[in-house]
Amino acid sequence: MRHVLTLAALLALTIPTQAQQAYGPMLEGFAYPFAVHHFAFTSQGEKLDMAYMDVAPQKPNGRTVVLLHGKNFCAATWKGTIAALTGAGYRVIAPDQIGFCKSTKPAHYQFTFEQLAGNTHALLESLGIKRATIMGHSMGGMLAARYALTFPESTEQLVMVDPLGLEDWRAKGVPWHSVDEQYQAQLKTSAESIRNYERATYYAGTWKPDYEKWVQMLAGMYRGPGKAIVAWNSALTYDMIYTQPVIHEFGKFAMPVLLIVGDHDNTAPGKQYAPPELRKMLGNYPVLAKQAIKAIPNGTLVEFADLGHSPQVQDPARFHAALLKGLSALKP
Repeated sequence: MRHVLTLAALLALTIPTQAQQAYGPMLEGFAYPFAVHHFAFTSQGEKLDMAYMDVAPQKPNGRTVVLLHGKNFCAATWKGTIAALTGAGYRVIAPDQIGFCKSTKPAHYQFTFEQLAGNTHALLESLGIKRATIMGHSMGGMLAARYALTFPESTEQLVMVDPLGLEDWRAKGVPWHSVDEQYQAQLKTSAESIRNYERATYYAGTWKPDYEKWVQMLAGMYRGPGKAIVAWNSALTYDMIYTQPVIHEFGKFAMPVLLIVGDHDNTAPGKQYAPPELRKMLGNYPVLAKQAIKAIPNGTLVEFADLGHSPQVQDPARFHAALLKGLSALKP
């Protein structure tokens, strides 16, 4: 009993300390692993600021990889991948999309994957980058696919890591929920809700202390003074994900495509609103990935049988070995 009480006392001391971490609406106060730069531009009549990291390798191989984060992620989450890529000679550009993390969160903005792709393309043009490998995870995989379809001449290779959009949830019968309803749901976001969701979906029911910093990164914005605008932008981007499927256009990819998935992934936005029988059928990544790769003219599929939605975080060494092998297979 004494040991149980001691553990409880330790938890009581540590959890409030984490709970006091509050960040601004542009993730002010949270340190990124590399220098953060800013791209100022105007879109839809709004003056916007896109934060990004531009990390150069010591021994350049002449290629650039653009990393697109997921819905519940930021560019900072790519820390290990940036190190692996730059160590292999790649220049890495890792932006925070408008509406996320250290970038502007507008009150009025029509979020589309085409618009976010256009914003990213404008950033790359401002940096003098004509062609790059476009790599996205989760929602970022959906965005990477749209970027490749919109700017094929600028995409030398497409990499999708456990991308959303391998199925059309609306067409399958997942009911629509309004932005206002999504906003009310997002206002309830907490470290506990983020952690529970990530444990079940991202990490195949497992948990390591290293994952906690990414929980606190997100939760801190919902503790800060910008909670309302953070939740509002999150609601707007959830609507974008639901209403703008990309799977129907996978046959149009003109470039080599590398699809990497963890077979324990079961992500399906809106699944909680679906009828029980339909819910069981959604997010079956082993099946979805095999269906998707058949539709892609020049595609390679890499599966991790024991990993979840975030293989780059769950098992970095194995993931980066597979990634670098897949990238080197392309002859620029």
